[in-house]
Amino acid sequence: MFEDEIKEVRSNPEKAECYFSKKLAFSLGPVELKDLSGEQNVKIIDVRNRADYEIGHIPQAISIPYEELSEKMKELKKDDLHIIYCYNAYCHLGARAAYMLAKNSFSVMELCGGFKTWSEEFRFATTTD
Repeated sequence: MFEDEIKEVRSNPEKAECYFSKKLAFSLGPVELKDLSGEQNVKIIDVRNRADYEIGHIPQAISIPYEELSEKMKELKKDDLHIIYCYNAYCHLGARAAYMLAKNSFSVMELCGGFKTWSEEFRFATTTD
């Protein structure tokens, strides 16, 4: 029964269009982030533990560990585009943080693959400030 429902959804182009439009609207890859990172209204937020941030992070990123996000939200501007990242593709801290910001009326996107994809797969520069 479940397999039939999945087959039906997969063969529905309208549902696929809806899914992929939302995916593209709220996530981005490392190349897209690199292109956006110089824009003034873009704020890159690292939600990993602060100790991991200090070892290395994406240039121009600020550290707001997930556990501190609800209290630090008042320091963020709602007019900015907030790009969230965490450890890797299997970490859900970024998605949780993005959800929290969206629920509080912030514009937000999530970096696909997190810091690991940025630093290891794309080998883009990292910094320790």
